[in-house]
Amino acid sequence: MSLTRRQFLATTGAAALGAAPRNQVKIGVEMGCISSAKYTPFQYLDYLAGIGASVAQFSASTLGVNLASPDEEVIKKVREYAAAKGITTPAFSSGCICPTSTGFNSKAGTAEEQIAQGLKLSRMMGATAMRGVVGGAKERPQIEIHMQSMSRLLKGMRSQIRESGVKIALENHGGDFQARELKALVEDVGFDILGICLDSGNPLWMLEDPHLTLELLGPYSIVSHVRDTAVWRVPEGVAVRWVNMGEGNVDIDGWINKFLAVQPAVPVTFENIVSGQPRLIRVFDAATFKDYPKMPAGDLARFLALAERGKPVPAQPAAPGKSRSQQQLDDLEFCVRYTRKLLSAA
Repeated sequence: MSLTRRQFLATTGAAALGAAPRNQVKIGVEMGCISSAKYTPFQYLDYLAGIGASVAQFSASTLGVNLASPDEEVIKKVREYAAAKGITTPAFSSGCICPTSTGFNSKAGTAEEQIAQGLKLSRMMGATAMRGVVGGAKERPQIEIHMQSMSRLLKGMRSQIRESGVKIALENHGGDFQARELKALVEDVGFDILGICLDSGNPLWMLEDPHLTLELLGPYSIVSHVRDTAVWRVPEGVAVRWVNMGEGNVDIDGWINKFLAVQPAVPVTFENIVSGQPRLIRVFDAATFKDYPKMPAGDLARFLALAERGKPVPAQPAAPGKSRSQQQLDDLEFCVRYTRKLLSAA
């Protein structure tokens, strides 16, 4: 399925927003964003239940298991405990699954072996999606090579992926894919085995307006990672900083409304990361665009217009005596409250 921009925008009109069951939207958490707490999986579930989140996204690390040989008894106990708390685990977080990426760990086995392990653990968790990534900024000069690599890999595993009942959810990760590239990859491989883990914060690292990213990737999204972003002009180019919900200037409220209009059944899952110093993108340096040789001028114009409207949002000094783990928890709870209020107001 390929949706045109006009068709997508039509689905996000007032009628579509009014039809979305906002009181039934599930709020989730990717445990990596609060990993400084170093909780056990049971403590994570207790915490999520306490803040009213009903979806948990674990990785092998936050589950405390070995991806290659997970303890099935531990996984069973975690699933039962989650069910007792009213928490589901529809997506599992894996890491780099691209064999040509600099971030790929070949010591852990071939890409096929690692994907198979991830699919197995996903099934054990009751998940129907396995989030994966290609890499980061080091992949940009050869992004087309990695697209071809992923296409061959996933097409070669089509039967295995389909039989698993778990779809791969490739993330628009900070540093690797722009939305048009990732859309092309999904359409090449096939939506029957490959969907999107749509991240609202990463597009700004890729010189994209996150609303453009949503327009292109929303129809293929099966998992979400949500955070707000502040973006503004500086003499060197554009500054980008991830912030708590409502503190940015990318219209995160409108982004969530549009996302839920096109994917009302997909949980709003926070991967809340608050940056210290902003990331500087030197948009007036020709060298920057060596990594983006095919980026449409219109896409860049939308990004620059967003930056021109923004105002600096400097990081706040840490409160005396507050640990990093407590700050992560406080930030997440603020974002959950903000979003619950947004959903109830619609």
